[in-house]
Amino acid sequence: MRLEVLRSWKVRSGLIIIAFSILIAVFGPMISGWLDLSPRRINYDAIGAPPSLNHWFGTTLGGHDVFAQMLYGARGSVFVGLLAGTISVVIAVVVGTWSGYVGGALDRFTVALINVLMTMPGLAVMFIIAGYIRETGMILIAIVIGLLSWPGGARVIRAQTLSLRNRDFTAALRAIGEKRWRIVIVEILPHLMGVVSAMFLSAMVAGIFAEASLAFLGIGNVDGVSWGMIISHAQTQGAILRGMWWWFLPPGLMIALIGFATAMVNFGLDEVTNPRLNARLAALTRKFEADKRKKATR
Repeated sequence: MRLEVLRSWKVRSGLIIIAFSILIAVFGPMISGWLDLSPRRINYDAIGAPPSLNHWFGTTLGGHDVFAQMLYGARGSVFVGLLAGTISVVIAVVVGTWSGYVGGALDRFTVALINVLMTMPGLAVMFIIAGYIRETGMILIAIVIGLLSWPGGARVIRAQTLSLRNRDFTAALRAIGEKRWRIVIVEILPHLMGVVSAMFLSAMVAGIFAEASLAFLGIGNVDGVSWGMIISHAQTQGAILRGMWWWFLPPGLMIALIGFATAMVNFGLDEVTNPRLNARLAALTRKFEADKRKKATR
C-alpha cells in the first residue's frame, strides 16, 4: 500500500513541496546568515525598492529585506502549522477512536460535543481568545488553533472506528477477552494511519492558514516574523496601493503552494484508497490510449 501511494505523481509532488517548505523552515535562518541577510537590518539606501541583485525580493517601506523575512518567516509559519496539526490530530484520534469503540453514553456525549464545537466559528473564537492576551506568541497561537480544530477530524476517526469495531477480527478479540485499550492501539489504529496522515497534512495547512488570517487581522506578536505577519505589515502600510507586489506576493504564493501540495496529496490518496475512483481513472486512461492509437493508425 505504501509503495502504491508513493507511485502516485500527485502524492510525490505534494510531499516534495511540503518537504521543501520544512527544509526552508529548518535551514532558512542559516541560509540568511550565510548570505549576510537579516530581517531586522534596515537598508537605508534601499527603502521600498523593487527586486534587484542586492535584494532578490525587494525591500519594505522600513528598508527590511523581504527575502530574509521570507526565510525567517518560514520557521514561524511552519512551526505553527506543525504544532497546531499535532495537537489537533492527537485529540481527534484519542477522542474519535475511544468514542467510536466504546459507544454508549460516552459516544452520544462526544457526538453532541463535536456537533456543538463544529457550529462555532473557529476564527472568531481564536480572535476573541487572542484578544484577551496581550502578548500572543507563536506557541499560544498554535495551541489555540489546535484546540479548536479537532472536531472535524474526530468525527472522521469515529466513523472509521465504528466500521472497524464491527469487523470479524475485533469481534474475535473481544470474544477471547482482549483488553479494550490493546484492541484500539494494536489493531484499530494501524488501519487508520492513512486517514491520520492525510488529516495531519490538512491540519498543518489549516494551522498555517489560520495563523496567516489572525496575523492579517492584527492578532499575534508584531515583533515576530511569519509569512502571515509579512502580509499583515504589507497590508497595513498600503503595499497594494503603492504597487509593491514584491512585499506581499512571495509569502502569499508560499502559503497557496502549501495548500496546493496538501490538495495534491489528498487527491493522490483518494485515487489509491478509493477502488471506484481508481477503476474509473484506469478506464479513462485505457479509453484515452485507445483513441490515441486509433488516431495514430489513420
